[in-house]
Amino acid sequence: MSQPYNHTKATLALAKASFRSITRSPSAVIFTLAFPLIFIVVFGFIGGGGTKIDVVVAPQSDIQNPVIASLEKISVVRLVKDQTEKEINSNLEKGNYDALISVEKNTNGTPVYITNVKYTSASPDKGNILKSVLNELSYELNTLNQKPTVTEIRATTVTGRLYRTIDFILPGQLGFSLLSTGVFGTAFIFFSLRQNLVIKRFFATPVRRSSIVLGEAIARIGFALLGALFIIIIGHFAFNFTLINGAVTVFNMIVLATIGVIVFMGFGFVVSGLAKSESTIPPISNIITLPQFLLSGTFFSISAFPAWLQPISKALPLTYLNDAMRKVAFEGAGLWDVKQQVLIMVVWGIGIYAVAVKTFKWE
Repeated sequence: MSQPYNHTKATLALAKASFRSITRSPSAVIFTLAFPLIFIVVFGFIGGGGTKIDVVVAPQSDIQNPVIASLEKISVVRLVKDQTEKEINSNLEKGNYDALISVEKNTNGTPVYITNVKYTSASPDKGNILKSVLNELSYELNTLNQKPTVTEIRATTVTGRLYRTIDFILPGQLGFSLLSTGVFGTAFIFFSLRQNLVIKRFFATPVRRSSIVLGEAIARIGFALLGALFIIIIGHFAFNFTLINGAVTVFNMIVLATIGVIVFMGFGFVVSGLAKSESTIPPISNIITLPQFLLSGTFFSISAFPAWLQPISKALPLTYLNDAMRKVAFEGAGLWDVKQQVLIMVVWGIGIYAVAVKTFKWE
């Protein structure tokens, strides 16, 4: 009596064969590991960086005063308002803000205003720049304008974790790696299987269509996650990338990476269905990946973009993966803390797989 066909074994066999082919593909290794590592190494050696100083204004501060008005005109300073005291203290400790400023009217006469500044040890370089800016501003207000003393600056410092460039760059490069693997890898492999009539030959066997898709998906996800783990380890041990909760943080990042690559594979299925020839896959894939690579906070915070561009950035799925990765790695957020970012990625996944079902071709 013949044994029933084992679809699980067939799926795993397909996954094993596909994984071997991926590891032998130069383009897969380059996009998944080489490019992200090159950027990580470059920015890892650069160090601190950044041209904007984020200064949060205390809720109780008087904002109708010459000090705040003068700071708003200084291009290197970005004022943040409408934050609660709890949010401010938390973000100062995490290094998300470089300083807290509070301007109070002096009821005793002179100086007219008292400016209290609280710096964070998480951003010592930017704090020193801000000190110079405030000293010059105070000199101009108090001396050059030939008025009674306008302001007196009083400074304190809070202790916070040092926020390095690598803490921003690595999650972005990890997202880029997952996006490239999901879109380019999936599009090329399924178009090639269809073009070379491999899928058609599978139809002559008991192998299910779901086994073909699942086998390829397992191989691609497995390769992407190994690449992600390698990038995280290199970043942490070579460039002090912050993993605030150690192994728990790594686990949470791998879970996010899994969700991300599954969503991005949906784009790959759509591309493989739309492409008429192998030469059309790169331009279609680039239409999907390039805007996300440039606008999703891979290299720069989206807050640095023009106001009209930020809504576009906030509509892209890679933005939410990058944001969730950074919160988990540096701020110690759990998966539940980034549920909004995960939910938006899941919604993107549902939408893109609905499109993939309509566009994907088996033959």
